[in-house]
Parts: sequence; C-alpha cells; structure tokens
Amino acid sequence: MLEKISDTFNKILSVFSTFGISDALDIILVAIIIYICVRIIRESRAMQLAKGFIFIAIIYGIVTLLDMEASSFIFKAIFSNILIILVILFGPEIRNILEQIGKGATSKSLKSLIHPGVAVDIAEISDCIEVVCKACANMSDQKVGALICFENETLLGNVIKSGTILQAKASRELVENIFYPKSPLHDGAMVISKKRIKAAGCILPVSHDLNIPKELGLRHRAAMGISQKSDAHAIIVSEETGAISVAYRGQFYLRLNAEELESLLTKEN
Repeated sequence: MLEKISDTFNKILSVFSTFGISDALDIILVAIIIYICVRIIRESRAMQLAKGFIFIAIIYGIVTLLDMEASSFIFKAIFSNILIILVILFGPEIRNILEQIGKGATSKSLKSLIHPGVAVDIAEISDCIEVVCKACANMSDQKVGALICFENETLLGNVIKSGTILQAKASRELVENIFYPKSPLHDGAMVISKKRIKAAGCILPVSHDLNIPKELGLRHRAAMGISQKSDAHAIIVSEETGAISVAYRGQFYLRLNAEELESLLTKEN
C-alpha cells in the first residue's frame, strides 16, 4: 500500500515537472466547465443526484487504494459506462443546455450562468415569512386554496420557469390576490426566494407515494413531490377545510396555525 502511495506521489511530481502555460489554460477551462455544470445542476434540483455520485466516486477511490479487487471490479464496470449513466441521470438538464445553445444564448442568460444566485438563509427573510404566514391565516379563514414554496439551498430553476415570472416584493395583499379563486395564477404554485415572489402558477412534480392519506388532495401531493426532490418548504392551504400544512423533506406537518407555521419556517434545519 505504501509503495502504491509513493508511486502515485511520484507521478504527480512528474506531471508538475512538465507543467506549462497550455496546461494552466487547460485546467482553467475544465474548472469553468465544472463550475457551469454545478450551477445548472443546482438550479434543476439534481444536486442530490450529484452528491450521491460524488460519494460513490470517493468510495471507488478508497476501494482502489486498498486493492479490494471484487469491489474494484464492480466500480470499474460502473465508471466504464459513466457517460451513459450521466446522460440518463441528467438528461433533462443536458437537453435544456442544448436548447439554450440552439436558441442562441443572450448576454443575460450567460450572466445568470456565471453569477449564480445563492439561496438566502431563512433567518434573513423572517419579515417575508411573517407576511406569508399572515396571508395563509387569512386564506385559511376564507378557505382559499394555496400552494407556496420557499426556496432554500436547492434552487428551483426549472419550477420557476414553468410558471409566470413576477420578481415582486412579497406582501400579504399580493399573495392573497394571486390565490384568489378567479385569479389566472391561483391553480399553480408560488415560489418565494430571497424575500421576493419569483413566480406564480408554477408546476410542481406530483408525488405518487402510496402512504399519503387519501383525504389529502392534489396540492398536498404536489407539495410532497417538491419536498422529496428538494429542501424547499411547501405550504398548503386546503380550500376544502382551510387547514394549513407544510411538506418538508418528504414529511407532512398537518393542521398548523399561523404561529406554528412561522415557527416551522424559521426553524434551523
């Protein structure tokens, strides 16, 4: 094992002994490509898949270093088909990139790739949370249905694109007006990020979990779907009962009042 580590170290030294300008440019180019890929993955809720893939790669490195032949054989079989696996896992994201290239990337879209948004800490948007909780309490009293997602670390780029972009400051009146039954955006989900309402009328992935109680409707299934694929808090106001619920990390928190809702949204996880 020590000999293998020594050989690896010597190979690294030999690479740096012939290091030139073209090698530096090569490293910079690869770094930019990786950065852009990570940016796109974060916006498409595929970050969990990427983390799992990185974990497997680390295990593969350890297995190879320890000369575990049986395990190495399995991992080599996986990584020999890595391109096919990546296409299967990140097919929608790859298609989205190619579509943008085909349409001709504008300076704005390039800027969004180079300067990614960073999810705001929940503690920093307490005023926005308070506004939303008051709106949910009012809609609960009037039995107005609503579905609101608070974007956290996992960016919801694809979800936002599926709705109507608003980029509006969150206020109780605006939230209630969007979910007013005759509003054209009331059927979809609202996405809130960085103290602002990013979009409304958004489409969420519906969960097909058989353990979801049958009395919970489509809004609850959509909220569970996004909570299973991201770390977003999804708030549901039932139009049948007026009950306020939250789906978070694949779990329901049912029949909350305004204080309990605010406490859950501001809780550090």
